[in-house]
Amino acid sequence: LPPASRRGCWRGTLEMAGDAEVQVVKDFKRWLQNNEKAAVATAAIHALTEMIKNSGASTIMELEILLKAAQEQLQTVKFEGQRSKAIQLTAACELFARHVTRTALDIGDFNECKQRLIERGLKFAETAEVSRSVIAEHMLPFIRDGTSILLHGYSNVVIYALAAAAKSGVRFKVTVTEGQPERDGIKVCDELKVAGVQVERCLDTAVGFIMNEIDMVLVGAAGVCESGGIINKIGTYQVSALAQVTKTPFYVLAESYKFCRLYPLSPTDLPEAEREPKQQPSSAGKTSEVRVRSPPSDFTPPANITLLITDIGVLTPAAVSDELIKLYY
Repeated sequence: LPPASRRGCWRGTLEMAGDAEVQVVKDFKRWLQNNEKAAVATAAIHALTEMIKNSGASTIMELEILLKAAQEQLQTVKFEGQRSKAIQLTAACELFARHVTRTALDIGDFNECKQRLIERGLKFAETAEVSRSVIAEHMLPFIRDGTSILLHGYSNVVIYALAAAAKSGVRFKVTVTEGQPERDGIKVCDELKVAGVQVERCLDTAVGFIMNEIDMVLVGAAGVCESGGIINKIGTYQVSALAQVTKTPFYVLAESYKFCRLYPLSPTDLPEAEREPKQQPSSAGKTSEVRVRSPPSDFTPPANITLLITDIGVLTPAAVSDELIKLYY
């Protein structure tokens, strides 16, 4: 194409990208509103697939520009619970982009490629939607009658797995940490009671006191890193350390779309969305000048994790890097 035509083509594509950014966010938010318990990764995949279906792109290059713009917009959108969802949202977008690249390399014809992308996107979303039930099946053999379980942090997949175990007739007890500063342990207890699970709540500071009564620790994950370690709610690291001291199994339940290409080197080496805010509020009263530290997340190293229960199998932390290669390459 002559330079003027190329410039016109690029301008048209970028205008489409701007329109796509607005619509993809609308589709994303609508999916979350209509599916309260759905994962943000599933919502993102549905929104990106819908964008491909309705796009006016006529070449693979234009489609890739649209997708890149839409992904960037999704990764910056604000919605309830973003802090704990940012990693899985980014990972889902990266995985989807990898699907596009693979399809473009495999299929030369654009229309056929576009149709295949839509099919793969829907299949990807379907797999993500059933991942929790698959994890629940993998977890069931680990829970026996009389098992005492410690749970830290709110996790849809952990609650789903425990509810499924209770429904199957297994009788066990769950102790839930209070989960400061959000106190999300209260919400966990309410949902487990509705599911018929015997449950009690304990102070975060009482974990060491009760650990000898516990048969296993269960947590979810905001993200599963390349090393096999996890980024999760603050306090997960210290709970894992106490479990290690008492030789209590520490299990992580996580969907494969939370596998991310991150390699933290310490509990504080976290992505921007999970770091401790620079400006911390001061405490009230006489100690109003005292800084209050309230980091949202920490990194639990692979050495502290017994197994990861996922929709692609029960994995040791060392096996995560191999699974990441399969997912991305």
